[in-house]
Amino acid sequence: MKIHSFPSISNQEAKVLILGTMPGIASLTLNQYYGHPRNAFWKLLFSIFEEPYSTDYEIRKKLVLNHNIALWDVLQNCVREGSLDSAIEQEIPNDFTDFLATHPKIVKIFFNGQKAAQYFKKYVQLANHYQLMTLPSTSPANAGIPFEEKLHVWGNVAMK
Repeated sequence: MKIHSFPSISNQEAKVLILGTMPGIASLTLNQYYGHPRNAFWKLLFSIFEEPYSTDYEIRKKLVLNHNIALWDVLQNCVREGSLDSAIEQEIPNDFTDFLATHPKIVKIFFNGQKAAQYFKKYVQLANHYQLMTLPSTSPANAGIPFEEKLHVWGNVAMK
C-alpha cells in the first residue's frame, strides 16, 4: 500500500528538527505524528520539558512549537504493508533543501531511530553544517530500551 507522510509541524523559530521515517498505521489513522498509544515520543517530550502530559494533539503540537522544535519525516511517501520501517519499499524522500532553506535557525537534526538516519544519509546532501544525532526509536517495537534510558538520551533535544 502506498502511504504518504504528514506536512511538517514547524515555524520560523525552529532550532531543532526531529525526523521520523514514516508514520505507522495508528498515526495515519489518527492523522497525528506518533499517534500509537504505546509510542513513547510524546511522553518523552513532555517529561523533558517538565510539562503536564496531554493526549490532546493541539497541546502536543504547541509543546514542540513553543520549544522551537520542528517535526517531520524523512520520507515523503513509500510502499509499506504494516507499520515497520523494515517493510518500506519504493521510498521517496521529502525535500530537505527547501525545508532547511526556509527554516534557517535549525542547527540540530535528530533522528527518531536508525532507519530515519539511514534514509536521510542515503538521500540528503547537506550544504550547511548541522549537528546530527540518532536517538533510540520511540516506537513500541523498540521496547528493549527502558523509558528512563530513552529519556536520558532524548534530553539532548532541549536547546540549552
